[in-house]
Amino acid sequence: MNKPLRRIAIFCGVLMLALMVRTNYLQYVRADDLNTRDENRRIRIERYAHERGNIIVDGKAVTGSVETNGSDFKYKRVWKDGPLWAPVTGFSSQAFDSSQLENLEDGILTGNDDQLFFNRTLGMFTGEKKQGGNVVTTLDEAAQKAAFKGLGDKKGAVVALDPQTGAILALASTPSYDPSVFAGNSDKDSKAREQLLKDKDKPMLNRALRETYPPGSTFKVVTAAAALENGLYDDIDAKTNSPLPWTLPQTNIPLQNEGNIPCENASLREALRVSCNSVFGKMSDDLGNRKMIEQTDKFGFNKEVFTPVRADASIYPEDNKPQNAMAGIGQASNRATPLQMAMVASAIANDGKLMQPYMVAKRQAPNLDDIYTAEPEELGRALSGENAQKVQQMMETVVEKGTGTRAQIPGVTVGGKTGTAQHGLNNSEKPYAWFISYAKTDNGSPVAVAVVVEDGNANRDDISGGGLAAPIARDVMKAVVDGKQ
Repeated sequence: MNKPLRRIAIFCGVLMLALMVRTNYLQYVRADDLNTRDENRRIRIERYAHERGNIIVDGKAVTGSVETNGSDFKYKRVWKDGPLWAPVTGFSSQAFDSSQLENLEDGILTGNDDQLFFNRTLGMFTGEKKQGGNVVTTLDEAAQKAAFKGLGDKKGAVVALDPQTGAILALASTPSYDPSVFAGNSDKDSKAREQLLKDKDKPMLNRALRETYPPGSTFKVVTAAAALENGLYDDIDAKTNSPLPWTLPQTNIPLQNEGNIPCENASLREALRVSCNSVFGKMSDDLGNRKMIEQTDKFGFNKEVFTPVRADASIYPEDNKPQNAMAGIGQASNRATPLQMAMVASAIANDGKLMQPYMVAKRQAPNLDDIYTAEPEELGRALSGENAQKVQQMMETVVEKGTGTRAQIPGVTVGGKTGTAQHGLNNSEKPYAWFISYAKTDNGSPVAVAVVVEDGNANRDDISGGGLAAPIARDVMKAVVDGKQ
């Protein structure tokens, strides 16, 4: 072979080798990545080639599938009362992928999950068409409806938990949206989604999980827990060392209380009943920033929570002395999701034991056989049983004869704490109304609730946790308690 031909042969050999390497790289190394890329239309076509499994609440499907015409996607997702369940399910769209449970449980709902391998294999021999499995939630339909009815046309959120298991019973966020309006892939679907994204009220924002607020005076139960746990006080009816006025450390600014309330040296019970800023601000300062952070960490602050849907981390910050005092009354840079404050109430109601919040109770095969059943998981102990019961006594006094009387339920013991959280530069915006609570029966507490209301239409002087948020919490708790009877 002459020299030019040999060079051409070597060059062609190198090209063949490069082609083989590239082909194998794409088929084996990049396969999973390419299969899951948004640009891979075949994946989405296959996802909607058959009816999707359903998301179940109280034994009934809140989702469904319908055939589409004139599209290579055979089926599209529909919802029964979409705005009610969107904060739980998320959306599933032929054009815009999916979110929340529709995304996280996609393998079960499409039938592609490894847990359904046997069902798929059996279907190959029986000729049965491919089906998706079901996701059974922990949600309580009556509680969810009570939450939405209570919020009405106001912006806000409600989370209800079973303190003994961590099961999520209600997860409401308003304003909400109907995922059905952009479940397809037409121009109409695109315009509907674009309109939702441009809406200034952010209906697609899950305020229960993804919005953090200053928790206001509801946070005083955490500060009280920190004081008891660290031995600063042990008798909730003894006088505290709380002068009036009390000046924020390193400043000449007195920490004000709302109205003419008896806060000088008030006991823990009385200070929580009337919501004394000066008592709890000084308490946070006496404990110091490090101990406050340690206590908030025990309640679940400063880390993301997975339900399995991700909730943003609530933050109790590292801060200077005056800011730490303000954070101790739920202001300054203290930020919490409604889920987090429901976790606080549930841990106190559960004698100090904090459970992992979850909303998937079971996963089912297409034949309705259970392939997964959730087991309650303890996250840790937020405070001792003895101290939790002391905080319960304080919260029950708030509802019995304090700022939370509108949360009372006849024949049921209720504990709670109101909060009116300032926000905006120099408190220029209308405050947020908060309420956290639990109901107690002979078998312990079946429900703990957190409510936050952003009511931009209310008069500023009318906005309070006791006025706006407590009645919503009451109705949600009553729905759960009535369902247990």
